[in-house]
Amino acid sequence: MATLEELTVVATQEIEDAKPLYKQVNSQRLEFTDADYDQAIVDLANSKFDQQENGYKTARQEAYNSIQDQLDMQYWDSVNSTTTWADHIAQVKSDNPKPS
Repeated sequence: MATLEELTVVATQEIEDAKPLYKQVNSQRLEFTDADYDQAIVDLANSKFDQQENGYKTARQEAYNSIQDQLDMQYWDSVNSTTTWADHIAQVKSDNPKPS
């Protein structure tokens, strides 16, 4: 796991490689100021850190079946003495592990 400082170094290099960057202000295309570049680095580093720390949550949310489908799995598991729902949850968690 990278620290925020390490990710800031990566973000700085990515922003440097992408230069020049532009913004739209009052229908004018202007190149970023030094302050804009500094803020872009902070924002990109924070985004990378958040993805590293919490990306698994979004991945799990996207991988889980709908609540309706999960309830249906639970019902049929109770009727048929199967473990479809538990297997589904375990698979999603193993495919998208929580960072240590």
